[in-house]
Amino acid sequence: MAISFIAGLGNPGLQYQGSRHNIGFAIVDALAEEMGATWKSSAQYQAHLAKVTLSGRQVWLVKPQTFMNESGRSLGSLARFYKALPETFAVVYDDITIDVGRFKISVQGGAGGHNGVASLLSHLGAGFSRLRIGVGAKAHPEMDLKDHVLGGFDATEEATIRNKMPEFIKSVKLLVDKGAEDAMNLLNQKPNTTEVTNITE
Repeated sequence: MAISFIAGLGNPGLQYQGSRHNIGFAIVDALAEEMGATWKSSAQYQAHLAKVTLSGRQVWLVKPQTFMNESGRSLGSLARFYKALPETFAVVYDDITIDVGRFKISVQGGAGGHNGVASLLSHLGAGFSRLRIGVGAKAHPEMDLKDHVLGGFDATEEATIRNKMPEFIKSVKLLVDKGAEDAMNLLNQKPNTTEVTNITE
């Protein structure tokens, strides 16, 4: 089923820009900029929306403005209005179990402790494609998880994210062009480099 919505997850507000939790926002922002798209605020969907053309068809970029833990409310309202199935959504978000700069594409699975994804499963339903971007594990086991994900990257990590951004965007486009299953298969055929190691589960 064709993907019609690409949602990046994050928290609204200047204080959260650049945080690990907002990598989803950063990627859809970069895609919108590359495509020359303009963000517009929608009170109806509690989101910022931008329309782009990918693979010859119109696709909505979405940044929920409900805060991370309530992301599903925004995407659920979009799905209801457009009578769209979960399979038409691709969601980009942070994953602390993956090293910085790496990523995984998947469809199945639970929330894995990610409150934003738990909200999506509750309000949107299972079946959406997932582009999980590695933001690294906590520096110390005793560190509060909230402090970790709401904190920023160090200089080396920032450089890694910046250098890998074109690959993240390419992966989003591949999801739209080929669908999750074919995208996973194609990415698995690439050389075993940092960018594509452990693409699928």
